[in-house]
Amino acid sequence: MTEDKYMKSILSTALVTLFVSKSFSQATSTLSTTQLSGALNPITTSVPFLLISPDSKQGGMGDVGAATDCDINSIHWNGSKLAFAEKQFGTGFTVTPWLRSLVPDINMYYLAGYGKLNDKQTVGGSLRYFSLGNIDLTNDQGIRTGNFKPNEFAIDLCFAQKLSKYFSLGVATRFINSSISRVYFQGSSGNAASTVAVDLSMYFKSNKFKLSDKKAVATAGLALTNMGAKIKYSNDQNFIPINLRLGGGLKTEIDQYNSIAVYTDFNKLMVPSPPVYSTAINPATGQASIVIDPSTGNKVIAKGKNPNVDVVTGMLQSFGDAPGGFKEELKEINIATGLEYAYNNVLAVRTGYFYEPKTKGGRQYLTFGMGFKFKVITVDGSYLVPTSLRNPLQNTWRITLSFNFDSVSKTEEGEKEGAKP
Repeated sequence: MTEDKYMKSILSTALVTLFVSKSFSQATSTLSTTQLSGALNPITTSVPFLLISPDSKQGGMGDVGAATDCDINSIHWNGSKLAFAEKQFGTGFTVTPWLRSLVPDINMYYLAGYGKLNDKQTVGGSLRYFSLGNIDLTNDQGIRTGNFKPNEFAIDLCFAQKLSKYFSLGVATRFINSSISRVYFQGSSGNAASTVAVDLSMYFKSNKFKLSDKKAVATAGLALTNMGAKIKYSNDQNFIPINLRLGGGLKTEIDQYNSIAVYTDFNKLMVPSPPVYSTAINPATGQASIVIDPSTGNKVIAKGKNPNVDVVTGMLQSFGDAPGGFKEELKEINIATGLEYAYNNVLAVRTGYFYEPKTKGGRQYLTFGMGFKFKVITVDGSYLVPTSLRNPLQNTWRITLSFNFDSVSKTEEGEKEGAKP
């Protein structure tokens, strides 16, 4: 198999796989100025698997997680929530078969855990592994020469600190590795691409207060995730999905055993928006082509800003570089909302909705989930239902198994107190 044909096979598989996560083509937009109104102009990034919801609890609530209660998988959503962990330590594992309507062997696995250092400090870690299945390699004659299993993974370490009874900060570091561009050609192999990133987050959780005749708790969270260097697959460097997540929540106790909570998140990718380039008719061919500045050799931008900038500049200009102006900037904000009913801290029923404008990727779906807790074991499941027919995301489900423990001394103390007459 030639190198070009192999690369096309790898990239085609990757693009089909990752399109539903966030418009995953590496190509630059070439919209004309007459196509701005209602045009498809999604923001593109590399390693978009980092944006896929890795767990069942938040996955059952429309992928909302900035201000939900702390759990095993908080590092992905808002690492600072770990400072409010109620148990001494815990661990959990999630499996997510991905794009089952298209391919049979793409899966994401997520292993996470945490441990409290004291009442104010907590450390955590996670491993996310995204398998893109098996690709058969053939030569120019169509004879099978082997196979290749591309994959991507990320390893996280997080530290969360309570600054007060109500407020915490968190920082996480992340190593990211992607082998989707690795090339096997005439017995040699290319190198996987990798980079590092940092998350900064904060979380607020109020005391119980009166809401009508009920007791309630308000929460709020802010997380800047995947802030890191560009990743290089070949000669070009690509932004990773730097994301701003802002959310709030309200949990109300209906009575001693029943509670209901509602949460909402707003997400914004902090990477450059694809600009609109000037086009002109080529007299020789009669076809439109992008105008090139002869003095610089660069494409001439008609609307928007230059996307080939450094990471910090890209983050800052992402709030005002959409070629369609402020109206298009608003369309780059995704909204997630979720609802959770819990009975006696044992059974939970969840639902949610995720909305992304069609011109920016069009992910729009309902989610449903349930959770059951028995002593230290918790089992959560979720199911995703797209609002459009024949959507690659249909039949997406997740299962999470987690364990939460108190320290041995605290457990023994509780047992002794329980044994007193």
